[in-house]
Amino acid sequence: MRSAVILAGGAGSRLGKEKSLIEFDGRPLIQWSVEKLTLLVEDVVVVARGPEQASLLEDLIPQASIACDRVSGYGPVAGLAVGMGLARNEYVLAIGCDLPFLNADVVNILFEQAQGWDAAVPMRENGMIEPLHSVYKRDALLFACQKAMEHGERKIRAPLSRLRVKCVAVELLKNPDPELLTFFNLNTREDLDLARCLWPKR
Repeated sequence: MRSAVILAGGAGSRLGKEKSLIEFDGRPLIQWSVEKLTLLVEDVVVVARGPEQASLLEDLIPQASIACDRVSGYGPVAGLAVGMGLARNEYVLAIGCDLPFLNADVVNILFEQAQGWDAAVPMRENGMIEPLHSVYKRDALLFACQKAMEHGERKIRAPLSRLRVKCVAVELLKNPDPELLTFFNLNTREDLDLARCLWPKR
């Protein structure tokens, strides 16, 4: 049994609009993401940054559980703690809300690789990791996030240092996703323009 947590708190200030609400083919990205995930996992938790955003998301994605980030200043670490606390299953995919090309086969590989570990985290050839496109053991990550916040550690890597992590070489993921578009996220207007050009590839 599998769950997914989407962190939707990013304001997208450089994009001029909340990342979760950016439209592709006339629908907000968050709807596309949740729709895809419901085919891959048993429950989806979306973590909003506050009640106003949560209320808006409830109308857009009624098939997901919506929660609010309750601790300010800790960014994704706090969001992950909230999400893991609500996820119903042992292994949980954790992603941001700005992944227009999330690849179902890559997600399945990560769930497979996570078995027997606290986390399966993609790692690029240069050593860069993708902690917000990873699968975690729910209770282990929840504990690690809580400990990180207790120690004032805000960076997303802080909880990972407390986990038994299996680093998954991206080469393993290129078979289903040769261009690794699954990791493409939206940070700038240029990213958004490119994503719209690539959208038919999804």
